[in-house]
Order: sequence, then structure tokens, then C-alpha cells
Amino acid sequence: MAAESENGNCNAWAARDPSGVLSPYTFNRRAVQSSDVALKIIYCGVCYADVKWTRNMQHDSKYPLVPGHEIAGVVTQVGADVKGFKVGDHVGVGTYVNSCRDCENCNLSLENHCPKGVYTFNGIDADGTVTKGGYSTHIVVHERYCFQIPDGYPLAKAAPLLCAGITVYTPMMRHNMYQPGKSLGVIGLGGLGHMAVKFGKAFGLKVTVLSTSESKRDEAITLLGADNFVISSDTQQMESLKNSLHFIVDTASGDHPFDPYLSLLKVGGVMAIVGFPSEIKMHPASLNLGARTLSGSLVGGTKDIQEMVNFCAENKIYPEIEIIKIDYINEALARLVNRDVKYRFVIDIENSFK
Repeated sequence: MAAESENGNCNAWAARDPSGVLSPYTFNRRAVQSSDVALKIIYCGVCYADVKWTRNMQHDSKYPLVPGHEIAGVVTQVGADVKGFKVGDHVGVGTYVNSCRDCENCNLSLENHCPKGVYTFNGIDADGTVTKGGYSTHIVVHERYCFQIPDGYPLAKAAPLLCAGITVYTPMMRHNMYQPGKSLGVIGLGGLGHMAVKFGKAFGLKVTVLSTSESKRDEAITLLGADNFVISSDTQQMESLKNSLHFIVDTASGDHPFDPYLSLLKVGGVMAIVGFPSEIKMHPASLNLGARTLSGSLVGGTKDIQEMVNFCAENKIYPEIEIIKIDYINEALARLVNRDVKYRFVIDIENSFK
């Protein structure tokens, strides 16, 4: 594929400015160091973070910007000190590629909360270079931030686990949302929400999807296996659910009220937020009167990520995906903004750069 920038050893697509429009680009990946793993990228999931940073919505984008942090591929080279991987292994890389490896959080396998953590794209790595993500043909990472994908698990479906999957799995594990027979509400039914439903059913929970879109009812019930579907703007339907849920996972990033959802929790119930609305407004009584907890969460540490991937393989949990080629990415990002995807775009990197 023709390159529009300097020659390099890695083909990619990059955004050049806040328009967010991506086009072909080449750059150089670093050489493999003693603790590194190099992988050929086979698939890369498409996350709303790719929209945010290609369009400079966080006001810190560094162009040219190569997005993508749901990476699945095959190991092509390992450094001399690498013990956990070998050439030919199926592996994944998620939302971060480095951390200090020495702080309290890193020592607790909470690298995602390391103050010196480095994001997979648009981050500043230890050597001062700007990281570039998975909309590219290969990547080199320290082995700590690389994960084994069990044999037989489809690489295309593994990719979304590295962000969408772990983002909902982490708070579900932290707050013991794996107790069979208990009840879970899932707010929003996109890339994250549909994974929360799948995990909830695998844990043996009674799952209710809370959505503003009636059009999602059938798929929530028939495709994803939810037990109940409620239109959150319907006060009568919401009233019927009051004080009935043990847990809620809130995946909605748009602004929305919190009091109506908190009222659905039983005494001692937990609501975990994984999206990023612009603000959270609620009455203290929504927490105090039911001894409820409102909690935040952000992806997961390396131990949790590998555990989650293994759990998905053992329980045959697969994201619902739409596979695309890289030359469709601008249309795909526009569709993602319009919530026109069921439920995760995955780029066929291997066949896009032939």
C-alpha cells in the first residue's frame, strides 16, 4: 500500500489533523529488545477512543496519530530474556504498553493505574517516542503487556476483549458480580454493554438491559440472552424495577441522570461506571438511603486481562463483531459515532495490507 510519509518498517493508517480522517502512513517500529515481543497484527478492534483521539476531542492528540488498542496477532520474534512467549503464539495487546513496573499499583498488577502508564497510542513511551497503535501491520511491546490467547479462540473475536471485554469484567470481579442467581442491570448495549450481558449470563446472573432504544429489545433477549429489557425513559417500566437489582454496570458515555438508575438497586447494591459522561449529578439520598455504592473503573491490570481472556475461552464467550477492511475505517468511525454497529468493528489487518 502506498505510503504518504517517510519510509518505515510498519504500514499503517493515521489521522493527520483533527478532522480525524485516516489515510495510509508508514513509520518505524523499534527493534526488539531483550524483554520484548514482536507480533504481526492480524486483527484490531475499533473503540470509541479511536474517534476521540483521531478528532482531538481530548485536546492532546499528537499527529500523525495511529489509533487502535484492541490488538490480536501472532508472535514473530521474542527478545533473549522472554520466557512466556514463543514465535507462533497467538497473543493480544490492550490499551497500554508500558508502566513504571515498580510502584504500588504495578506491584499489585494494577498497571492500568500506574501514574507513569503509557497508552498504546498517543502516549509518550519511556524513550520519548509517541506510541502508535494497532491500525498497523506489527507492534513491539514488553512481554508484560502482551497476553496469551488460548488455542482455538478466534483471533478476530479476541481483539475486542482487550478493551471492551476487560473494561466490564474488571468491576464485575471487583464487586463480586459473579454470584449465580443475583440480578444485574446493564445500562447501554454497545461494544461494552453487550459484553457485560455475556459475562453476566456466564456468571449465572439474571440480566436486565436498560436502554433508550426499543429497537435493541429483540437482540438483547434473543441474541445476547438477557432475561429482561427495560426502556429507561419509561417511568412506569423503571418504577417496576425499583429496589430489585443487586448490581448495575453503566456503560453509557452520554450524559444521563443517575438517580433513576440508583433507585433500582437493592440495599447495599453496587453501580459501576465504565463510561465517561461529562458530569455525574445525583442526590445523596440515592446512595445513603439504600447504603448503595457508586464506583468507577478503567480497563484492568495485566493479571485480570489474562484471567478474563482465559475465562472467555473456557466459557466460549465471544464478542459480536463486524469485520471490515482498513480502507473502510473512516466510514466505520462515522457509524460508530452514530451507534450503527452490532457490536464491535474489527479490522482485518492481515488482509488489508496485502
